[in-house]
Amino acid sequence: MMKRHGPLEVITRTPHVRSRPVPLLFVHGAYTAAWCWDEHFLPCFAEAGYEAHALSLSGHGGSPGREYLDLISLDDYVRDVLDVLDQFDTPPVLIGHSMGGMVVQKCLEVRQVPAAVLMASVPPQGLWASAVGLVMRKPDLMSELNSLLAGGATSLDALREALFAQPVSMERLQQMASRVQPESARVIWDMTLFNLPQPARMHRPPMLVLGAECDPIIPPALTEMTSRALGVPAHVFPGMGHGMMLEADWRKVAQRMLDWLPGALSAVQPEVQGCNAGA
Repeated sequence: MMKRHGPLEVITRTPHVRSRPVPLLFVHGAYTAAWCWDEHFLPCFAEAGYEAHALSLSGHGGSPGREYLDLISLDDYVRDVLDVLDQFDTPPVLIGHSMGGMVVQKCLEVRQVPAAVLMASVPPQGLWASAVGLVMRKPDLMSELNSLLAGGATSLDALREALFAQPVSMERLQQMASRVQPESARVIWDMTLFNLPQPARMHRPPMLVLGAECDPIIPPALTEMTSRALGVPAHVFPGMGHGMMLEADWRKVAQRMLDWLPGALSAVQPEVQGCNAGA
């Protein structure tokens, strides 16, 4: 594993009154960082009484490692999450999006947590089906992602196609384009072939599997693949794209999670309140 030089970036939103005893830890996907959770989800869940945290994995956002990003492995990302987990007095719920969903699956091989949520997650079978699907259906988008992987820029049209199925302003796309970043090529290969999760080894807390109908990267068929491998049903949101926490209908995703958490955490948590519609 790589030696980390400095602390990881963790964004925390604390509720005015903490009414939920179990905290939440959000794990971002490829090409992004903790910022993707802070636009909507962290304030929403804090408003609902949760202590909500999002980390930037090594080489992302304000975390160290950008200069040696391609040397970082999937196991390094797993270590990042486990190191942050160790800082909690009460183990948090793990919530992972896309690549972060695979990181969460790998964490479950070695650690028990109260519950886990996988959003548009890379399935346990890996990225191969996603890559083949993109090459066949959206070769231009695949080319753009490969360019971003290598450190190049991506067009606003490609960013829109990758993340959004719902309306998004040009100004917002420009802001996001300034924040997306390269991803570790080694991690992409780990998620494709070399370090796939092993469901038989995973601890099995209550799990929620979520997908998006119009997701070109993790289409519903791959969300269903995840749900079958883990033995839990999937919920696919109609009319939504890959960036589920950033879409115009993000509240529907957050509310689905808020509705699910009370049962998942019934031994330690009372009924969960919804988000304020103006959040």
